[in-house]
Amino acid sequence: MQSVLLRSLRTVREKLLSDRQLDTRGEEEEEGQRALLDSLPVDMQFLIMTYLSPEDLCRLGGSSRFWRSMVQEPLLWRYFFMRDVSSWTSVDHLSMPKEEFLSTAVATEAPELPKLDFMAEYLRCSPASRCRYQQPRPALEVVAVFLQNLVSGSEPRFAMLGPGLEQLDDSLMTTMMHSPHVLPVAGIPQRQIGGIGSGISFLYKSQHKFNIITLYSTYSSERERARLEQQSVHSKLFVLQGETESGLVYSVAPQVQEVCQAVNGFIFVSNAQTDRGRMEEVGQVRAVLQEVWGPASRPLLVLSCVSRDGSERIPSVTVAHQLQLHLLPNPWMVQDVVSESLAGLLDGIGWLLKQSGLRL
Repeated sequence: MQSVLLRSLRTVREKLLSDRQLDTRGEEEEEGQRALLDSLPVDMQFLIMTYLSPEDLCRLGGSSRFWRSMVQEPLLWRYFFMRDVSSWTSVDHLSMPKEEFLSTAVATEAPELPKLDFMAEYLRCSPASRCRYQQPRPALEVVAVFLQNLVSGSEPRFAMLGPGLEQLDDSLMTTMMHSPHVLPVAGIPQRQIGGIGSGISFLYKSQHKFNIITLYSTYSSERERARLEQQSVHSKLFVLQGETESGLVYSVAPQVQEVCQAVNGFIFVSNAQTDRGRMEEVGQVRAVLQEVWGPASRPLLVLSCVSRDGSERIPSVTVAHQLQLHLLPNPWMVQDVVSESLAGLLDGIGWLLKQSGLRL
């Protein structure tokens, strides 16, 4: 891929330099550093561009006609897209890369490339530039969230569940409860929802109080045995109804239906250290998000967890595709998190609270 890109950049550069020599009416270029940068070998110019952020690349493209043409070379952004997409730490319903960009073969030669705007797609999807391209939420959706918050109370409540809570060596919830420098515990409300405890309240950035109700799949002894044996555990939260062409179909068990109705959103913890397939998870996510339990405006935060810093992980974009999140009507986000250090957790919680109607 890199050799194809360098050939294309050399072609662009030679044409630009040839046009510059012939164009006596063109804009006067500044001498000195810019002229020196323009005259560098293509390999050096490409190396410089690989160290620049998306914003800096766009600024470079605005410095001269030469660099505008170099920066807008489609193969350059295709290279960046293929290089970086697996390292993006988050993706959401507005920034999910389109399938045709992800499925384009890395070794495809330039003449065979489909007409895809990799520059626009990179800038739309990259976490580094995403905030500049975020779209405001529809007014009706904002009103629906506001009214839901009035009904459920001033403290947003979220149900947290998923295999990543139970399969990792480091417990995410245990770390959260003992990390006051990240999320201080604000109390344990004395109430129950359908016989299930009311969870734990935390403070986000020492200002915004929210509540998490943790739903474990089964008893702690069964979870621990399954974790040690690296086996799946039968979840008592769901009832398998059957299987269709789109996957497994689950319903929510009666004992947790009231929780699904009472919360403002969901936190699904996925184990990013394994790639054994997520068809059960797909069915379970769809079950709790059924509109019978609440409006489609309720957000879903997927915490893509590994135990420790440095652990190999499935990329967030891959997790989003495996969970088929792009088919959901709800706003959603996948955020990389490390259970041991809670790295990335605040970014996910901040997104969840904003989607729930809080002004941060």
